[in-house]
Amino acid sequence: MDYRETNPNKQLYQGLKELPKIDLHRHLEGSLRLSTLAEIASEYHLDLPGYNVEDFRHMVQITAEDKPNAVVFLSKFKTLRHFYRSPEIVERVAYDAVADAAEENIVYFEMRFTPIALAREGHYPLHEVTDWVIKSCQRAAKDFGIDVKLIVSMNRHESVELGEKMLDVAIQRMGDGIVGVDLAGAEDRFPGAPFAPVFRRAREAGLDVTIHAGEWAGPDSVREAINTLGAMRLGHGVRVVEDKALMQEVKDRGIAFEVCLTSNYQSGVTPSLKEHPLRQMADFGLLTTINTDDPSISAINLTDEYVVAMEHLQFNLDTLRQQVMNAAQAAFLPDKDKKELIAKLTAMLYPESQIKAAAASRR
Repeated sequence: MDYRETNPNKQLYQGLKELPKIDLHRHLEGSLRLSTLAEIASEYHLDLPGYNVEDFRHMVQITAEDKPNAVVFLSKFKTLRHFYRSPEIVERVAYDAVADAAEENIVYFEMRFTPIALAREGHYPLHEVTDWVIKSCQRAAKDFGIDVKLIVSMNRHESVELGEKMLDVAIQRMGDGIVGVDLAGAEDRFPGAPFAPVFRRAREAGLDVTIHAGEWAGPDSVREAINTLGAMRLGHGVRVVEDKALMQEVKDRGIAFEVCLTSNYQSGVTPSLKEHPLRQMADFGLLTTINTDDPSISAINLTDEYVVAMEHLQFNLDTLRQQVMNAAQAAFLPDKDKKELIAKLTAMLYPESQIKAAAASRR
């Protein structure tokens, strides 16, 4: 693994690593192992300063020299998009992303990917790259005993017509583990409203909807996501705290938040980890969850994010357990499967409940 394998607080890190987890917001394109990138760069003679990880780390990962803002954060993807040089590479990075999730004890994993980002370098058909991702994720799920679902993501700065094409691919593969669609990108510069027909058709087809909003734009982007695009979950959504009436509305509607702590700091959404709005959101009673976003770009994994929540936001173990249960409640699953996931996580996170249930059954 190329993320932070050890946290300065090693005892806390190891304890939280063993905690069963859910990640609802992780981009495949931001989850590539740096060692794999070095191999690809060398094999294909990519235009990089060198082919050792340290030669190009600053181009694909946030470093200490980077200023925390969206432009710098998104610039890493400009380099990463040149690595998808063959079907085998796409399959490999998808498999590895699931393997890395399983290694940190993620038991349910929704990974989003952008077919056009994987297809563009090799001029591949969208349906083919999607099938490569599906096949690899299914194989990895079986190999590592992890439940994996997929979300097809499209970009605000690209055309609605391209979004329609990616939606067609997603609908055709709903039986193969694709459960939702997503709209990503800079909501402060590209409104989501033009995509309203795309997401309406997605919902009519039975796909769930998550929308990046309330990250680089304020509460109005959250309103657009839930009222115009029909978002059931919000990618980030943290700027909802700027509007108390909106906070109450999303609470009443049960809208879930896919919060990504380190990513929000690195991209300039919050001035520091200690000032991250997650604590305020959770205390207000919003359905918050903790996720990674782009672990290889941020040089973190989900365990690191749990450590951040404890060290910077004063979360305790019970609060973290609740974040996991919130994620189970927000999972893009049919009711029956969701109930099974909730029961499974309850037994894993609260083993004492199993003891009490067994004792009650003997009375």
